[in-house]
Amino acid sequence: MPSLPRFSIRPVADADLAAITAIYGAAVIEGTASFELDPPSLDEMGRRCTALLAGGHPYLVAISDTDAVLGYAYAGPYRARPAYRWTVEDSIYLAAEARGAGVGRALLAALLATATEAGYRQMIAVIGDSGNAASIALHRALGFRLVGTFENVGFKHGRWLDSVLMQCALGSGATVPPP
Repeated sequence: MPSLPRFSIRPVADADLAAITAIYGAAVIEGTASFELDPPSLDEMGRRCTALLAGGHPYLVAISDTDAVLGYAYAGPYRARPAYRWTVEDSIYLAAEARGAGVGRALLAALLATATEAGYRQMIAVIGDSGNAASIALHRALGFRLVGTFENVGFKHGRWLDSVLMQCALGSGATVPPP
């Protein structure tokens, strides 16, 4: 396991978007966490970020002590219909040098806390590729439970991929109605 870099977590800023675009672009090209096939442009990533923030959704970055973006996480709408408005879906991506060093755990913990403070009641993780043991273990360690697997629903890098669904109650979850 790499040594834990010194870092802090804060809300996203416009200056972070180039690094976020590069981190996500590498994940799209090299990995299976995202089912996108072509990396989005900086403008597109900026548009996505702006839409999330305008909707009141949390978007966080982990920043090293040298101001490098080590990773980012956000909670976006789970589905567009109004009945889903209390449920969010998380996304978390790390720079290669930050993987396995506790950055992802810190980001996801902060995202859970921020989403809870914002009044959301459930967080869904849709994990690309059932072979993504690190992401599944991270989510499990922070209170997510496995709710199902869609088998062979995506085709990328010459193979069929599963989507693993995990869920975590936030705050009072479903024990009381939302305000």
